[in-house]
Amino acid sequence: MRRGGLAAVFFLLVSGSAAALDYRSLAEPAVMYDAPSAKAQPLFVVARYTPVEVVVALEGWLKVRDATGSLAWVEKRVVSENRTLIVSAARARVLSLAEADAPLVFVAEKGVVLELVEAGPPGWAKVRHRDGQTGFVRANQVWGL
Repeated sequence: MRRGGLAAVFFLLVSGSAAALDYRSLAEPAVMYDAPSAKAQPLFVVARYTPVEVVVALEGWLKVRDATGSLAWVEKRVVSENRTLIVSAARARVLSLAEADAPLVFVAEKGVVLELVEAGPPGWAKVRHRDGQTGFVRANQVWGL
């Protein structure tokens, strides 16, 4: 391969890996469709606060992926910029500090939605439970980062 070709491949690899994923959450319970239209086939309903990854935006509609990997279309108006995470591990330990040996604040079961307060140190996220408790969870125990 020529030198310019290698540079182009390198640029694509670097820019692709540096691209931020667009995670959001649902502001209200939402019907998910198989196409970007209210006349399309409804697939399922997703609960309020569920995190989703925006894959495609199209005139008032968003194609989103959920924690299971399912893709569907949802009306843009029901999607919020607020960030939430969903526990993907059987049990996520939320600790007082972003350290493996920090005191335990609470345990969240699989499927529990947590508010993302801020990204923590690499491998961690600061989260808030709906009852107000806050702490740090390992990034590999949640989906939506």
